Amino acid sequence: MSLPAAIAAAAGTEATGSRHVAGGSINDALQVDLADGRRAFVKTRPDARPGEYAAEAASLAWLAEPSAVRLPSVIAVGETFLAIEWIETGALDAAGEEALGRGLAAMHAAGAPCFGAFHDGPAELHVGPLGFDATPSDDWPAFYAERLVRPLIGRALDRGSLAEGAARAVGRVCDRMAELAGPPEPPARLHGDLWGGNVLAGADGGAWLVDPIAYGGHREVDLAMLRLFGAPSERVFAAYREADPLAEGHEDRLALYQLFPLMVHAVLFGGGYGASAGDVSRRYAG
Repeated sequence: MSLPAAIAAAAGTEATGSRHVAGGSINDALQVDLADGRRAFVKTRPDARPGEYAAEAASLAWLAEPSAVRLPSVIAVGETFLAIEWIETGALDAAGEEALGRGLAAMHAAGAPCFGAFHDGPAELHVGPLGFDATPSDDWPAFYAERLVRPLIGRALDRGSLAEGAARAVGRVCDRMAELAGPPEPPARLHGDLWGGNVLAGADGGAWLVDPIAYGGHREVDLAMLRLFGAPSERVFAAYREADPLAEGHEDRLALYQLFPLMVHAVLFGGGYGASAGDVSRRYAG
């Protein structure tokens, strides 16, 4: 059975057409048209990690529960594919930017049962090929430092993208995380990989969120990530703060919560990301 036929069968219908499209990174991407009128965006990879697409489908469903932001619905999921609702794209307008800010505030406020995994399955987070321990915790600074950031130091050193001095600085930041992480907050419902490329503009000018790595965490993590690579308009952040003000000192913590994605990029891509992670860490290392 062809992949489009398998997807259609899992969706309870038939496929009427398919084509390769842009939009994949480590995955191949397809557009599949279904006989019931739906159109699917499909990501597929023959060597996908067991449960990878099911985990993303669960993330999409969990983030959609509060009806705060728009996420594509899941059409079908299998071990080698994920088929989601097709989004006709356009340009994000001012109303869409403001709605995104308010929606993110409401999504975060919907909360999570703990810091870490929100489900009963394997307590893991995956960013591309990198896996992280997401065992539920009630200690956010320790979760961020010891589960997310510190495990990347050795990997970045091994790749040669992080200098020894920078590695010591990152380690020192992890040691100090309890005093750096900000006032205690309840676990927020995080997208987990909220860079600008994972915010799609719909044809109606509104925003959609895609490709989540959802978990319970500190809401400033999502907002810091959104500012790191091609940040959207300041309207998004102003609307967020109006809906749910951030704790005092949040601007001073912005780079702290960008440290994790910088370290991920240092491990995966090298380049100048390790130097950037070192620069950030020296600011907080004390």
